[in-house]
This record gives sequence, structure tokens and C-alpha cells, in this order.
Amino acid sequence: MRTVFGSWKYIFKNIWFVLPFAIVPALFLSLSLDFTAIRSLLSAFLSGAPKAGFLQYFNAFSVVRFDLLGAVYSVCAYLAFSFCMALLLPLVEKHMRLGKLTLSGAYSHMGSLLLSAFVIVFLYLFFYEVWAVVLSAVLFAVASVGNVIAVYILDVLAFVVFSFIMLYLATVCYLLFPCKQVTGFGTYNALMYSYRLMSGLRWRLVLSFVMNFLAMSAAVIGFSYLGELAFRLATLVLYLFLFLDFTIRMETVYFEADKLDREDILRSYRELL
Repeated sequence: MRTVFGSWKYIFKNIWFVLPFAIVPALFLSLSLDFTAIRSLLSAFLSGAPKAGFLQYFNAFSVVRFDLLGAVYSVCAYLAFSFCMALLLPLVEKHMRLGKLTLSGAYSHMGSLLLSAFVIVFLYLFFYEVWAVVLSAVLFAVASVGNVIAVYILDVLAFVVFSFIMLYLATVCYLLFPCKQVTGFGTYNALMYSYRLMSGLRWRLVLSFVMNFLAMSAAVIGFSYLGELAFRLATLVLYLFLFLDFTIRMETVYFEADKLDREDILRSYRELL
């Protein structure tokens, strides 16, 4: 259960320390969503005629917008996500390794970690956008089926299957960043080591990803019933915690997989004695 809920326990215990790192990435990620496409696609799905064009599907699923302002938001979301990850993870790693929760050292590893953060975030963005393209194409093709009930069943089945594939692939390099950070290995060796570490935890991590992704998808769908301003505010709060969970889970899973003692837990326990 530590794999599934360990990061959430850390987040809520240290919420005021980690929360500021998530505000800017969450803000731009929320602004990157195409509210109009999401709402119109949901309306079509609930209307009894679940059909839409390929671009309508893609714009609803993607976090990369192609209008001028949306493109700026998407680029800023990518840069902020990468930069804040490179700031936050060394502090979390130091806290877990030494039991010290301080801001000192936030910039000491920026030179070596920032490029890795840009590459890793781009890799996950690539996974997600490929998922959006493939799923949009499949749903567009399924919409041509004459039986409406079959369309609904195939839509749900396609979403579940392709989401599972995407989330499984996400586990392959999930520990790459903490492996590079802690061991100092090059990218190839860190990837091989992280893949080996994941062997005993992969399916539990996939389960945690599935739970989070389904909850996030349901929440975004529900928020689309609101006005656009309320939608942006609600998804901002949602992405605050998803950013923290995605990044901090890297460290909690790494410490569990590499069988390392967490001094943030041991120190808290000793202070109670």
C-alpha cells in the first residue's frame, strides 16, 4: 500500500512545504486544457449520438493547444513542470535521506538535473500526446459503427485499453530521474537500473496510476459542467495535487524499490520516543 498511498501521506504531512512548488505548473496545465472541446465532447457523448470529428476528440484529450494563447500556456506548463520538478525532487530526496526538511540546496543540483527534468517531462508528454492521437483516431473510427450501443461499449473499451497501455509504458522509465539524481549514473545505466528496480513494483505502480488517472478523468469531466472560470479553478486545485503526487511518488517508490531507510519517517518516530 506504500506504493499506492505513500506519496499522498508524505504530501499531506508536508503540504505547506511542497505546495508552493506546484502552483505555477498546475496553473499553466489548467489553462492548457481546451474547455470548449471537453464540454462539447461530453455533450455529444450524453446526447445519445456519441460522434465527433477527430480534431474535436484530440483537442478534448490533449494538453497541447494550437491556438496562439493556448500554445503559450502549453509551453509555459512544460517549462514550469520541468523546472519545479528539478527544484522539488532534490529537497524531497534530502528530506528522506537525512531527515532534514529545508530549502537549502534547492539550486545546488539545478545544473545537473534541469536538463534531465526537461527530457523526462518531454518523454511523458510524448507518451500522453501519442495516447491522445491514437485514442482520438480509434474513437473517430468507432463513431461510424451503426449501432449506438456498440459505439458506447467500444468507446469505453478503447479508453480503458489505451489508457492502460499508456500507464504501463509510463512505469518503464518512472524511476529514471531519482536514479540519475541519487546514483549519478548516465542516462542509459540509470534507465537500466531503474527498470530493474521496478521489476517487483511495476503492477502496484500501474494500479496506483490507474486509480489516479480514472479519478482525474472523472473529475475533469465533472468540472466541465461548470462555467469556464470555475472549471479552471477546480482543475487548478486538482493539478496541484497531481503534480505533487507524480513527482513525490518517484522518491517514495525509489526508496521502497532500492530498500533504503527513510530518515524522514525514522526521525519522526525517534522524536516520539
